Amino acid sequence: MKHKDSFNKREKEKQRQKEKHGKREKMELRKANQVKGKTLADMMAYVDENGNITSTPPDPTKKKVFNAADIEIGVVPRSQKIEGSLNEGNIEYFNEQKGFGFIRQNNGEKIFFHINQTNYPVREGDSVNYTVEKGFKGLQATGVTKKQ
Repeated sequence: MKHKDSFNKREKEKQRQKEKHGKREKMELRKANQVKGKTLADMMAYVDENGNITSTPPDPTKKKVFNAADIEIGVVPRSQKIEGSLNEGNIEYFNEQKGFGFIRQNNGEKIFFHINQTNYPVREGDSVNYTVEKGFKGLQATGVTKKQ
């Protein structure tokens, strides 16, 4: 009487042999497709002025010179009005349920405000005066009053 494990062992061995054969075929295929004797120029890759990889060398007439001092690393600072000074803008968005909104400043940027910083019933489109202060998550409008 044969043991039960012998069938499983034979199946596992067949699977191992099949995988080994597949690996050998892939290796032979890679060797067949490999082109030996390439020159260094054939193996080079270049980056064009748009940042795309290409096989042609860059055109020296399109070379741009950059000043290292002009390169800014990180987030570019937003042009903002001085904190504490009186600013003008229009309420662009206001969520009554959550009690916050955004004021579009005259320079085109948006600034956050909360209903606690107003002294009148707020509506979208109102022209307002406000001051800018640094909050927990960045600058925010405080002392928001309706423009007369």
